[in-house]
Amino acid sequence: MSQDAISPPRRGRPPSKAARRKALAAAQDILATKGFGRVTVEAVAARSGVGKPTIYRNWANAGELVMEALMGDLPDNTSSPDGRLAESLRGQVDRLVAAFATTRGRQITRALAASDPESEMTKAFRHRVILSSREHGRALIAAAVGRGEIDPPEDIEVILDMIYAPLFYRLLVGHLPIDADFAEGLIRQVKRLL
Repeated sequence: MSQDAISPPRRGRPPSKAARRKALAAAQDILATKGFGRVTVEAVAARSGVGKPTIYRNWANAGELVMEALMGDLPDNTSSPDGRLAESLRGQVDRLVAAFATTRGRQITRALAASDPESEMTKAFRHRVILSSREHGRALIAAAVGRGEIDPPEDIEVILDMIYAPLFYRLLVGHLPIDADFAEGLIRQVKRLL
């Protein structure tokens, strides 16, 4: 066996899941009690008892840590697409509405409103929430087409925009509430489109 085929041993300690959880909990606590601007690697290390090198092994900077602390418990989009389309979409929208009605959801909204569109936080939100929601919606629609429940949409991207844009518009602009009535009305309108 050649030396090239052998991987060099990794230096340092392996990442600790317990330390990661402690750091996230400390970041969430700082967010809740002191606000977005007070979350620094130093503050998280002091509050959690986790060393700064360990924090940097898990997150490249405080911004990444804040994003995960804010978004770590947002709903995932992995529910099975085997129910009726309207029910499945309603479940997804309900989970998003419930997540953003929380204190943490409002913190995310405020942080996004103050962020540069190209900031790491905005990019993370775009990928973790917006694009992920759209991909799940795409899977739900494809499953409904496969079951013969609906005809294939003429332009799936426009349909996805029509489903998710009102939610994120209300979230970011804040002109009207995001609540159960909104979710119900949104899905009622989507059913008419499909």
